[in-house]
Amino acid sequence: MSFLMEGRAPDSPYIASIWRGWAGSDYAPLCPADGRWNLLFLGKPGRVQVFVEGPMTKVTPKTHPEGTEWLVIKFSLGTFMPWLPVSTLVDTKEMLPLAARESFWLHGAAWQFPDYENAETFIDRLVRDDVLLRDAVVTDALQGQPQDRSARTVRRRFLQATGLPPKAHEQIERAQQAAALLAQGASIPDAVYQAGYADQPHLTRSLRRFIGQTPAQLARSGEPE
Repeated sequence: MSFLMEGRAPDSPYIASIWRGWAGSDYAPLCPADGRWNLLFLGKPGRVQVFVEGPMTKVTPKTHPEGTEWLVIKFSLGTFMPWLPVSTLVDTKEMLPLAARESFWLHGAAWQFPDYENAETFIDRLVRDDVLLRDAVVTDALQGQPQDRSARTVRRRFLQATGLPPKAHEQIERAQQAAALLAQGASIPDAVYQAGYADQPHLTRSLRRFIGQTPAQLARSGEPE
């Protein structure tokens, strides 16, 4: 399996990361769970399709023909489009209609395709036109700041902005933390303790569901060759 990929973390509270890549032969990755939704521009020059991808609550296999290129704008938790409920896109995606060869329709307007370099400018325009919003309640909850709202209200705002309840995000984030610890060389017992799992079987079930690998597989991936 071959591919090229690069990514960066932009200086924007609305964006978690920006990625671009190119698929070589036999490209069929297992994508881990991720509580963040994104915009995906996928295809070959002149034949690009645009998708809104919802949060993924489980490992998802994907396949792309050789030569396929993609640009992913992954949004930070709390960023949402009020007219497009993310809760309807959990573990799935929706194709957006094209307006022309290099533009697409979004909320009643035609938008030029962004690229890897100008993605932040594209997002700034969406924010200025109120197509994209950010919920401070979700941001405060993620930062552990005191809330003057009930737990029920916070949960409802989480569902509206992210498509998932807070508990689901905690589970996915914990699995990602444990996977990173193992890949960096931590022992399995240390990963259990530092990520807050009850025991090793609990860790194993979580990583299989959200990451698609066992603790031992992840630990081996972090070993020097």
